[in-house]
Amino acid sequence: MTKILKYYLLLFFILPYVVTYGQDYNLNQLLEKAKSSYPVIKAKQYEVRSAQEKVGFARADYLPNFILADQYTYSTSNNLEGAFYPNEGTTFAPSGGIRQDNIYKGAYGSYTTAILDWKVVNFGKVSAGINAAKAEKSKAEKDYENELFQHQVRIADLYLLLLINQQLKRVQEFNLQRAKDYMNTINARVAAGLKPGVDSSLAHAEYTKAELLLLESQRNELSYGLKLKELSGGEMKDTLSIDTMNFFKELPIPIITDNDNLKNAPSLRLYQSFRDLSKARSISIKRSFYPSLSIVGTTWARGSGISRKTNEYRTDFSSGVDYQVFNYLAGVALKWNLTSYFKIHRDYESEMFQYDKYQLLYDAQVLRQSRELKDSEMQFNVALKQAQLSPVQLEAARAAFEQAQIRYSSGLTDLPTFTQSLVTLNRAEADNYIAYSNAWRALLMKAAAAGDLSLFLNQVK
Repeated sequence: MTKILKYYLLLFFILPYVVTYGQDYNLNQLLEKAKSSYPVIKAKQYEVRSAQEKVGFARADYLPNFILADQYTYSTSNNLEGAFYPNEGTTFAPSGGIRQDNIYKGAYGSYTTAILDWKVVNFGKVSAGINAAKAEKSKAEKDYENELFQHQVRIADLYLLLLINQQLKRVQEFNLQRAKDYMNTINARVAAGLKPGVDSSLAHAEYTKAELLLLESQRNELSYGLKLKELSGGEMKDTLSIDTMNFFKELPIPIITDNDNLKNAPSLRLYQSFRDLSKARSISIKRSFYPSLSIVGTTWARGSGISRKTNEYRTDFSSGVDYQVFNYLAGVALKWNLTSYFKIHRDYESEMFQYDKYQLLYDAQVLRQSRELKDSEMQFNVALKQAQLSPVQLEAARAAFEQAQIRYSSGLTDLPTFTQSLVTLNRAEADNYIAYSNAWRALLMKAAAAGDLSLFLNQVK
């Protein structure tokens, strides 16, 4: 016995104890589990919530800016007549009288201010920003819907693959039992001298082959079960027991679809959202050039260790923090950066090219989706015909096996001919389940191409 055969035999005896089943899961339960548990789907949900907060952030631009500031300083107060450029706020302007000599003695000071700046007229800049944020939220929602749809299609397909492999495992179990029964029968006849010794060896070889086929089917079943567990969120056992839901008792009913329904497909809606977002961004960029009319109001109080009456220096901290003067200001202000037009115009043109790009990608997706829909229609029709013919093949294989069994028992045919009928029956049983599964998978692919999973789920019982 070779090392490979020993390995397979060891795996054969171990797997029955590993593959244990608990609760049955039907397809709808797995789809719901994935929606609430799969990390990628949950990440898309958080992305939608993040986009929703950005809409609120954009709406907050309608609120006025109200800034409070309070400061305490220790500084000199030497000053000169003449202007200077503040260098974007990094230059500090000393406030004090003009003297012949510099005085390097410092004094404490204080300054408290409150400023209200309310852009009451913004010529549509804020509303354009809100619309862009809403378009971003819509894009996140369509991205989530498309990801969920594609994920549900993958789960449904894996469900069918696991289901067919569970059925194929049962087929191989029956095949192994048949091979074992006839091996025992042939060994008894060989021992009695009714059959040649080579028949015993051939029967044992066929039995070993049946063991290998069973091991292969068990491995495939476990592999698809692990994949299905992963896509469902991983909150289940490594092995799944799934409900057959009559997939192998009934065939799907043909459905009629056309390209007019494709506009509601999640993938096309996603590409449409890309285009809408680019359009909203271009409008927001264009309006950012417009001016803003603000209502401004401010009040401030100031203290200093230098007396405004006698110009006397007081070095104690309390003298600097006591306010000496108070002021207020109210008015309106119009702000318009005219030279920003050149930069904003380029940004606008860039975004319009993005819009054209997304329009072409949308058109390409329409072509791809239309082709996939036609191809899935053809695949479904072929798979349905194959499933309708597979029972005929199975009945013929059973009849051939029964005849070969009788002829071999009567000595009218040899063992290789009988073995071939056994192989043909095993293949016909497997092909029958595969044909039914392929018909349902073809319907699923048709629903995926049409962008409407209900076309598949409505026929699932």
